[in-house]
Amino acid sequence: MKDLFQGPFFFIGLCLIVYLLACRLQRRTRQAWLNPLLVSIVSLIGILSLLKIPYAQFKEGTSAIAMMLTPATCVLAVPMVNQRKILKQNLTAILIGTFLGALTSILSVTFLCRILGLNDLITRSLLPKSVTTPIAVSVCEVNGGLPAVTVTAVIITGILGSIVIPLLFHKLKIKNSVALGITMGTASHAMGTSKAIEIGEQEGGLAGLAIGITGIFTVILSLFL
Repeated sequence: MKDLFQGPFFFIGLCLIVYLLACRLQRRTRQAWLNPLLVSIVSLIGILSLLKIPYAQFKEGTSAIAMMLTPATCVLAVPMVNQRKILKQNLTAILIGTFLGALTSILSVTFLCRILGLNDLITRSLLPKSVTTPIAVSVCEVNGGLPAVTVTAVIITGILGSIVIPLLFHKLKIKNSVALGITMGTASHAMGTSKAIEIGEQEGGLAGLAIGITGIFTVILSLFL
């Protein structure tokens, strides 16, 4: 049994199976809070605890998945190209929206961390919570933060954004696809973009563009903190 846990194929297969089952669960229940990523994380934590598998061993076994993170993010450029006409028409609104989104994210994190009495190390780790993981980790390392805390914050932000934002737009009866796409990409990065693609190709293209621009603004703004 121990030999089974030594190779990477077990952990990669385990992640894929758990995620596919989580996707199937959400399709059947149609519950927004049963986000496949959230269900997968909770399930994997339970499985690792039950089998008493060290996290370091799991991390090493899934390193191949981590390597595909950046290429997967680059694939988001496809819907951007398909919607380039709409992107050009709304360029000013996109730039203003993403800049204000990045600024609000950074200022809110700084403000809340000071109110809660969190130290500078945690604050620096939480600052890039609203950008996609590769960019967030780079910003965290430059600022001297903790990458593990940053990744956790990015995941939580992405999950909450992909669930809450569509519900909020529905409740407020906002039907502007440009606003929805930019909001999803700016506030909840790749996870929000994945949800935006499910809603519509136009929303997905705008969200994909918002990820990159928000990441650039976040990197620039973080230099002044």
